[in-house]
Amino acid sequence: MKQYKYTINGTQYDVTINSIQGQQAKVEVNGIPFVVEMHGSSLEEGDLPTHVVAADAPAAPAAAPAAAAAPAAAPAAGPGAGTPVKAPLPGVVAKVLVAQGQAVKKGDTVVVLEAMKMENNITAENDGTVSGICVAPGDSVMEGATLVTIA
Repeated sequence: MKQYKYTINGTQYDVTINSIQGQQAKVEVNGIPFVVEMHGSSLEEGDLPTHVVAADAPAAPAAAPAAAAAPAAAPAAGPGAGTPVKAPLPGVVAKVLVAQGQAVKKGDTVVVLEAMKMENNITAENDGTVSGICVAPGDSVMEGATLVTIA
């Protein structure tokens, strides 16, 4: 078992690689288990580094199985200044209902997040203007990931 900590777009991910058997790796990202199928990789448990690696980049973590498992969103327009609207649970972005520069009121739905086959409306927590959009439809996000920012 190897443990790593990554920071991606300001969100910390604790990645544990439990085992690698053939082309499958059993990993946990922030306590959520994943079975990752590795394509074209000859990575084995003995190949994994023994030290913790941290990366402050919008790209996925460097370890091959963790990269496939870490469902971090690549920024669509990038974070802006202001109050972040964060994902309350891990899921897949179904819809982004706002545009950069759009005025929103507290309670307006800004993103629809699909989790466990249910659509969850993610709402603005304050009045303001959308200063950044960090996700796009189809992006996988972890709990706590910034979806949009409102200034």
